Formats: sequence, structure tokens, C-alpha cells
Amino acid sequence: MAGLTTFFAMSYIIVVNPQILSQTGMPWGGVFLATIIAAIIGTLVMGLFANVPYAQAPGMGLNAFFTYTVCFGLGFTWQETLAMVFLCGLINILITVTKIRKMIIKAIPEPLQQAIGGGIGLFVAYVGLLNVGFITFTPKDTKAAGQGLATAATPGMATLNNPTLWLFLIGLLLAIVFTILKVKGGLLLTIVITALIGIPMGLTTMSNSVSLGETFSQLPQTFGALFTGQGFGSLFSDPAKLPLVLVTIFAFSMSDTFDTLGTFIGTGRRTGIFSQQDEESLENGHGFSSKMDKALFADSIATSIGAICGTSNTTTYVESSAGIAAGGRTGLTSVVVACCFALSAFFAPVISAVPSAATAGVLVIVGCLMAASLKEVKWDDITEAIPAFFAAVFMALSYSISYGIAGGFITYCIVKVCKKKANEVHPIVWIVSALFILDFICMAIL
Repeated sequence: MAGLTTFFAMSYIIVVNPQILSQTGMPWGGVFLATIIAAIIGTLVMGLFANVPYAQAPGMGLNAFFTYTVCFGLGFTWQETLAMVFLCGLINILITVTKIRKMIIKAIPEPLQQAIGGGIGLFVAYVGLLNVGFITFTPKDTKAAGQGLATAATPGMATLNNPTLWLFLIGLLLAIVFTILKVKGGLLLTIVITALIGIPMGLTTMSNSVSLGETFSQLPQTFGALFTGQGFGSLFSDPAKLPLVLVTIFAFSMSDTFDTLGTFIGTGRRTGIFSQQDEESLENGHGFSSKMDKALFADSIATSIGAICGTSNTTTYVESSAGIAAGGRTGLTSVVVACCFALSAFFAPVISAVPSAATAGVLVIVGCLMAASLKEVKWDDITEAIPAFFAAVFMALSYSISYGIAGGFITYCIVKVCKKKANEVHPIVWIVSALFILDFICMAIL
């Protein structure tokens, strides 16, 4: 029962992930199967090797970062971005089995860790609102700006005069109600009901769906694409892009690492899955000396495997807490979840017919739930509030997780200097902040 509960709580990713990543030009069917394969392998390793009841799948927020920031914003191809995700997985494996893990965990201040998690939530919710056109940007009169001309765009709420927005609002309402009532599998149920309502509205149609045969035929287009000339072959071909590549890999790695650690510590501590000894071993131990070490290793392995298959970072889902609440305490829960993902591969034609309006409301609610970590920030302490605010808000408004991390790191250094506590800033934070500033300067000049 615990495994089924976890699966239904997180299975919305089977629909949402291909919708987001396919916007980069990746084949829907290839991403669909890559999502499932990554989830199966990562979750099986989690259950059989670490013996803990956690499930994995491509992470929300990181898939949006993959598409909207790295591909659309920074101009990398999806093959190059998969290559960076693969390197992120290798880095996280290194972090897991060496003392580097301890250094990074100690380097990032607690308020920034919480703000990064909460900021990703705001980012995910913002993506959901933009995907259906609920937020619009209206061009205003062109006006003089120095030597040239500039056009201002005013953000606002769309006029609710089209079926797509009506369907989105229905889905959002359902997601809110099911979440408040703690309905098991409520997010998946939201997508199903909203998609069915979309049929008479003409928004859910099989004419745009992908057949089962076509789905499996598209997997070779994404599988191993990172090793081609369009992946690693071009990623490091331009020395001028190297700083940007390194910063992007760092952003992937940090987001993945702290998202996973937050899930493990936040849910494992309360339920006894991870003991205080596990947390101490995480900081001081070597190799796989605890269940948490093994679980972190399983998470890292899944990211690299997922990239090879053709999907963004695979991470441990906080929705695993639903299965834990239902009594899951061992790896058997994870094995059941993996089997459910395997069965879902045969429902591609139905899943591909789901419109984005049916999933946007779920994105908003998932973002809301992820933003809960912001409550851990001491907002009455201005030295914590300023870096946390810039980290979280910059992620959403700049449409970039990496820029949010940059805003948090840089303002944290400024705050500490002003308080004459610069010696409290870890060298890693100074180095990363300097890299971000250098990156901003390079982008402004080039």
C-alpha cells in the first residue's frame, strides 16, 4: 500500500516532464520513456541498495531550469544540456564518496539552503502560470533609452476569455481541494479529471497523441545523445563558454544536492528512517558508512543514468513522504514504486493527449508545497532575510535557478562584509560568488 501511495503522489511527473522537456526539440516519446527508465533504475537502486522507502524521478524545477534557462535562456542545445546533467551526476557521486561532500554541506549557510529550495518552488509555480498564458506581458510604447530604443513590457493577469484558461482554473481548484483534503494521489487525479473535462472543450484530443510504437521508436533519438557531436562534442568546443558551462553544472549540482538532502533529513528524521548517527556519518564518515550515504549514492547514480537515457536531473521525491506516512519503512516500498513506473510505459498514447492546461495547476501547487522551506528562514533577522529573499525571488523573476543562487551568494557576502564578519564566509562561497560576478561581466561585454 505504501508503494502505491508514493507512486500515485508523484506519477504526475510522467505527464509533466515530457511536456516541459519536449519544448527544447526533444522527442516527446523519447523523454517519456527516459523519464520512466530513470525513475525505475533510480528507485530500484534506492530500494535494493540503500533499503529505504524513497522513490526517484526527474525533478520538478530542475526540468524547468533545463528547458527555460539553460536551453532557451543560455542557448545550449538539449544534447549539450544532457551532457551537463551527466557531469552533474558524476560530481554528485564524487561528493557522496569523498570529503568534498562535507565541505560543500558546511559551506552553504542554512538560510541559503532553505531559500534555494523555496525559490525553486516559486520558479515551478511561475512556469505553470506562464505555460498557460495566465500571466501576460503587454508591450508598451517604445521610448528612448540612451543611444537606442527600448520597449517596455508590463506584466499582468490574462483576460479569462479562452477555454485554456478556464480548464487551467478548474485544474488549479481541484489541485487545491485535493491537497487540502490530503486525497491520496490527488495531483494525478487532478490531471486525469481535468484532462477528461478538456474533451468536450476540445482541448484534450487524441489527434496529437503519440502511439505506443512511435514512443518506443523515439527513444534512440535521446538515448546516448549526450555522447554525440552535438553533446560533449560541442559543449567544450568554445573556450569562451567554459565559465558559463561550469556555473551551469554547479547550479544543477547544488540544486539537486540540497533538494535531496532536504528530503532525506526532513522526512527521515521524523520517522526514524535516518538516525542522528546517519546524519553525523554524512558529515564525518567515509564511503558508504550509513543508509544515508547509500541513499545519496543511489540518487547520484540515477542522475547520470537519466541523462544517458535523455532526461533532466533525477532526484529523490519529497512525495515519498506520502508512502512513509502510509507505513513504508523499507526498500520494498521503492521496489513497488519502480514496478508501477514500468507498467505506466504502456499508456503513452493516453498520456500524450493530456493538454498543458491540465498539468499547469499541478505545477502551481507543487511549487507552493516546495516553497514551504522558506518558513525556516529567520525573516526578522535582516542578515538572513536579505540573501534568502534575493535567492528565492531572483529564481522566479529571472526565470533561472542559477541566477537565484547567484543573488543569494553575492548578497550573503555583501551582508557579512557590512557586518564585519567576512571571515565567517566559507571560501567556497567566495569563489562561487566571484565566478557568478565574472559570468555576469562576460555576458554584459560579449
